[in-house]
Amino acid sequence: MSGLLVRLADATDFPAVARLTVAAYEADGQLKGEHGYGAVLADVSTRAASGEVLVAVDEATGAVLGSVTFVLPGTPFAELSGPGEAEFRMLAVDPAAQGRGVGAALAQACVDRAAELGCTAVVICVRAGMAVSAHRLYERLGFVRMPEKDWSPVEGVALLGLRLELPRT
Repeated sequence: MSGLLVRLADATDFPAVARLTVAAYEADGQLKGEHGYGAVLADVSTRAASGEVLVAVDEATGAVLGSVTFVLPGTPFAELSGPGEAEFRMLAVDPAAQGRGVGAALAQACVDRAAELGCTAVVICVRAGMAVSAHRLYERLGFVRMPEKDWSPVEGVALLGLRLELPRT
């Protein structure tokens, strides 16, 4: 998407990130019976303290259109990553900006960041009932299912593990 800038979020972005992340998860039906996950999504400062919160910004208006949290193994928000792997979580696009390539730009920024850090792979988990468009995005980027990384944080929530091998440099 032209006119889109992906950058590290700063504290002035956090309210917009909190709002759009919760709105995106609600719009996708991912917060039904969620056991407090909405509060975790809205706590951007805690995520930023233990990882990198990236935002996609409309260059013309300055509006934050989406965000993602990039983490490394052993950090508080890492769920699947092991040695040499990076992980991203909580990728969310403002419902009003969906379909404009924002999610793809954020996911690609995480892949690029992992490569820059010398990681060998990127892992993510997606909710089994997540929108088909999200699953297609990850397939287009080259992520493949890793059933051994599937898990469930709470009863009724099935998360599927995906992995993208990065080229060796």
